[in-house]
Amino acid sequence: MKLNELRDNPGATKRKKRVGRGPGSGVGKMGGRGIKGQKSRSGVAIKGYEGGQMPIYQRLPKRGFNKPNRKSFAVINLGLIQKFVDAGKLDAGNAIDEDALIAAGAVRRKLDGIRVLAKGDLSAKVNLTVTGASKSAVEAVEKAGGSLTVTSAQAAE
Repeated sequence: MKLNELRDNPGATKRKKRVGRGPGSGVGKMGGRGIKGQKSRSGVAIKGYEGGQMPIYQRLPKRGFNKPNRKSFAVINLGLIQKFVDAGKLDAGNAIDEDALIAAGAVRRKLDGIRVLAKGDLSAKVNLTVTGASKSAVEAVEKAGGSLTVTSAQAAE
């Protein structure tokens, strides 16, 4: 295949509809907007407007609260750690900290810290040091003969 032979899939691209370009175009004269009325005019915004009646999004009660300073953790599962140890990207002999997980490519970025969850099986004996971990993840690591240290007390649940 050469560069000049590259083509998009048939039907993947569609030509732009040229509105108001005569009767032969199919959308001439009134440009597919019909006759008169608010929707035929320009500068119309009636998405949430209900003819003066109180709109539904204002009638319904608001619930919940989003904490503005909440922490966002990068999440990694035990099964993924095991996969990286098997592939040789993580050294189970040495202590594995957050920087090692990022360098190995197991986690993209640290955010407010890395939190370990217990999905998957861990058979390697690893010494992990992370910002947070679930109780079941701590148990699973200790069951495999390793240790999991949580650096921040408020992140652990």
